[in-house]
Amino acid sequence: MNKSLNFDLSKDAVKVPYTAELAAFCTPFCCEDNDLDDFFTNVALHYDSELLGKTYAWVNKSDPKEILGMITLSNDSVKLKLIAKSALNRLQRSVINTKRGINYPAVLIGRLGVSTLYRGKGLKIGSQIIDYVKEWFKSTDNKTGCRFIVVDAYNNDKTIHFYKKNGFKPLYKSEDEERTFLELSPQEPLKTRFMFFDLKSR
Repeated sequence: MNKSLNFDLSKDAVKVPYTAELAAFCTPFCCEDNDLDDFFTNVALHYDSELLGKTYAWVNKSDPKEILGMITLSNDSVKLKLIAKSALNRLQRSVINTKRGINYPAVLIGRLGVSTLYRGKGLKIGSQIIDYVKEWFKSTDNKTGCRFIVVDAYNNDKTIHFYKKNGFKPLYKSEDEERTFLELSPQEPLKTRFMFFDLKSR
């Protein structure tokens, strides 16, 4: 296993669609998160066959049986009529007035996981995957327009910090504001925070 702090996914791994053949060939993927492990093991391929989400895997070039990380992406849109007015300015401030519309095209990060063998070692595999997605959807090779990357991030300090570190912003300033818009009672847990990254911001 390459533990170099200069580990570079673009050089040390190859991105491939996650298929049944790949799943059968590779060592079972594990990131020690029950929800993520269950999704990638039992659900991801069903999402693919139903055209609900496409999962990609980064495979270690030095060990083709080892999956370093995976991400599931879906087409999405940010629907302004479903956003509280208090959050609109946060989302639209970088969009010129003449181009402000009803909906903005987006790509949704449905799931993102990094192998336990590579997580927490300073290799920044997850951040490198995020960077890849950012550049991919800004590339001239991209087939559709896409302004935002969005995610319903698990509402815990570690996950929120990860996405903030990678340039994502919560749509709502506070949990109370988001809970109010979702019509949740104060006693109901806010399991996820809606976060966005503006592809025109870099």
